[in-house]
Amino acid sequence: MTHHSDASQASAARMYDVMLGGEENFAADREAVKMLVAHFPTVPDACRANRGFLLRSARVMADAGIDQFLDIGCGLPTPPNLHQVVRRVHPDARVVYVDNDQTVVTHNQSTVDHSGVLTIHGDLRRPQEILDHPRVRATLDFTRPVGVFTVAVWHFVTGDTAHDLMARLRDALAPGSYLGLTHACSDTMPEDEATAGLAVYGQTRNPVQLRTMREVGELFEGFELLEPGLVLAADWRPVDDDPFPERAFEVVAGLGRIPSR
Repeated sequence: MTHHSDASQASAARMYDVMLGGEENFAADREAVKMLVAHFPTVPDACRANRGFLLRSARVMADAGIDQFLDIGCGLPTPPNLHQVVRRVHPDARVVYVDNDQTVVTHNQSTVDHSGVLTIHGDLRRPQEILDHPRVRATLDFTRPVGVFTVAVWHFVTGDTAHDLMARLRDALAPGSYLGLTHACSDTMPEDEATAGLAVYGQTRNPVQLRTMREVGELFEGFELLEPGLVLAADWRPVDDDPFPERAFEVVAGLGRIPSR
């Protein structure tokens, strides 16, 4: 159930929607974005750079034969969506979207869910609940490789649990599975921006934690990083006709693969 009080406090998913040019947001979200952009004019570019990486890396996975995908922290739908990109390669590709914001889940379920594409309520901080979800189990075959996305979501996992959570997720995946992730990185952004950003998100339902390049790299333990490694999102295999070519120094991105035994 969405309570109307939700509209009075900004949410990360709806703020992201504002910055991607979407319409699924409230005044509180637009105000929070205005505050954020006042401090960091580049934040909308960072959101768009995240999106560009998601779509390019999805295409790379699909071209490598992956036909089932799990997108954790999917956010509100903004075309082109992940399932549209991978279905150009595999028309019957299966996609499970996961978000912990009930407004996102409800909206996705009424707009993008159809045969082989579904959205569930879940949280990266409780990976087992996602992996064991009966609808996820009915849609994805974990004995075969899966393409997993955690884009712009790990920085909402505060404290030092990220490494353990990632290990649990990784251990559920078959060899040949892929992981695409992006993360807000303290090494690539100016210190004053980092401080102000933490403060703005601290006022929302979704406080954030920045990590260093080394800490982000550690999330790929057990995966082989594909070229060009962990880089700014816009530098990850750029393409000519990208709908989201924006550059931003806040966000690093990488794509890893579990080696085939």
